[in-house]
Amino acid sequence: MLKQPLSLQKLAVFAVLSSVTVASFALPSDANEPIRLLADKATYSESTGKTTYSGNVSITQGTLKMTASNLTVNLSNAKAIDSAVATGSPATVQQIVTKEKGLAKGQANRIDYNVKTGIVTLTGNAKLTQNGASFAGNVIRYSLKVGDVEATAGGSQRVELVFPPQASNRQGVR
Repeated sequence: MLKQPLSLQKLAVFAVLSSVTVASFALPSDANEPIRLLADKATYSESTGKTTYSGNVSITQGTLKMTASNLTVNLSNAKAIDSAVATGSPATVQQIVTKEKGLAKGQANRIDYNVKTGIVTLTGNAKLTQNGASFAGNVIRYSLKVGDVEATAGGSQRVELVFPPQASNRQGVR
């Protein structure tokens, strides 16, 4: 079936629906901020329930910022968001988690978000950094609900984990 460009009314409806995915990454304070989504093109397919944004996609909401070449939002039959996929070279996401934890940054060739499980999967040259620590590998899975991180190597690439020294270790020898 032929995909047609979104009418202004449909574009507004699906921008609001897409914001549910964005808000799922955001802090409670970020959820009260306006969502700004920019793209060169937006399309919606009623038969597949997919909304696709392409060309220099940028989403901001409070401290949350996401960039990608393409973003696809998959809707259920009830028009609820099931998942979202961002792709780019790289696709990026960043957000201030808390004052204590600071800014979390993720990047990969592909970022998948499953709404039901709350799992974000970064695939292809994946990197996740926060508060001086970093994870790098071919695939990184991060559970927003539990906070677990799993990094997997691929091909000849190995997983790399870097942790900053503990504050007690920074004093040096006296």
